Amino acid sequence: MTLQEKVEAIPYWYHRIALPGGIVTPGWAPEDPAAYRFPADFTGKRVLDVGAWDGLWTFEALKRGAREVVAIDDFSDVDNFLDRARWRHWETFDLCRDALGYGADQCSRQEMSLYDVTEDRLGRFDTVLFYGTLYHCRHPLLALDRISAICNERILVETAVCDEFSPYRGGLGGGYPGRQVVCEFYPNDEYGRNPTNWWIPNMYCLKAMLEAAGFKDVVGWKINEPKSLSRCRGFARGAK
Repeated sequence: MTLQEKVEAIPYWYHRIALPGGIVTPGWAPEDPAAYRFPADFTGKRVLDVGAWDGLWTFEALKRGAREVVAIDDFSDVDNFLDRARWRHWETFDLCRDALGYGADQCSRQEMSLYDVTEDRLGRFDTVLFYGTLYHCRHPLLALDRISAICNERILVETAVCDEFSPYRGGLGGGYPGRQVVCEFYPNDEYGRNPTNWWIPNMYCLKAMLEAAGFKDVVGWKINEPKSLSRCRGFARGAK
């Protein structure tokens, strides 16, 4: 099979990833790559990518000079809606890693819970990427504590935020845009009809959570004009 045929044979892609030969995987995320303000230079850094899935940000860090990236995921959200008979854990990641020419020594991946992350198991990291995962955590502060304990320099976070959207306050336009420190809890599938969406903070709460986990100089920003639920996203970075 050609690379294009291998890509097309996979039933679901989340990330859009540029591969050799002008091939781009048919995912939908990220909708606005520039909004992530992804750092241009990872030279010599050891990076942990939490919730890596297809591996877009793993490979972007490597392209920017990271010496090693460890990708982890537990696929707990994916397994709720994908047919395991047609989609296998790490299938997309491995296809892209091979196509981009990275070896497992430079770009490893492990299926594990974030709550099991320890220095003994994974070592320490200069940068932690924590994209699209915080709201899937039943225990978000514990998750941030686990990350903080193995992070030397900085964390980069992308998450759903409730500044412009709340299912309890009328949907889009009914969130918490002010200086309130709010985190909404969804015991069932109230947010996006996904039962793995547990907690979603607003931006002020996200900043406070990172500070509580030991990060300093926290700054955050939102995607402009959140016209749909998928664009109600926030970003933050903090230093150790």
